[in-house]
This record gives sequence, structure tokens and C-alpha cells, in this order.
Amino acid sequence: LVIETLREVDPTRKCYRMVGGILVERTVKEVLPALENNKEQISKIIETLNQQLQAKGRELNEFREKHNIRLVGEDDPKQPPKEGPEGAGAKGGSAGVLVS
Repeated sequence: LVIETLREVDPTRKCYRMVGGILVERTVKEVLPALENNKEQISKIIETLNQQLQAKGRELNEFREKHNIRLVGEDDPKQPPKEGPEGAGAKGGSAGVLVS
């Protein structure tokens, strides 16, 4: 947004930029290239981090498959589906029920 705004402004106009916690006075023609360079570097870093995230995701999935790790609530294809609460009462008897 700042880069787009500064492109439309006179290059000799004063502008202020925060550099290391200090507000410095520069001209638009000095500040604009630095901002564009920062934007390019940030884009490259984001791309690199996305690639690393995808690589770690693949590594995690391979590790889970290798060691047969399952998360809670994840369906295990080897086990039959568990019965719901309505089926548990018929087979389980009165387990966990107090009657007075």
C-alpha cells in the first residue's frame, strides 16, 4: 500500500521512514527502492518458509506411517467401528449405573 502510494508522489518530496526505531527524513526517490527491495525479500522468505512447511508435513506423515501413529478420533481401518451409546446399554448391562 505504501509503495503504491509513493509511486504516485513527486520523487523530490520529503517522507519519513522508521529505521531501527529512529524516524529519519528522506526523499521519496531514496525510500521507494528500499521498500521495494524489502518487499521482494519478504516474498522470497515466505516462499522458502512455505516450502519448508510442506517438506516437514511430508516428513511428519512418513514418520506417522512408519511408526503406525494414530491421532485420537482418527479412524483405524483395522478395527471395527465402535458402537454408539444406544448399543452399549444392551450389551454392557448396568455398568456404571447406580440404582437405589
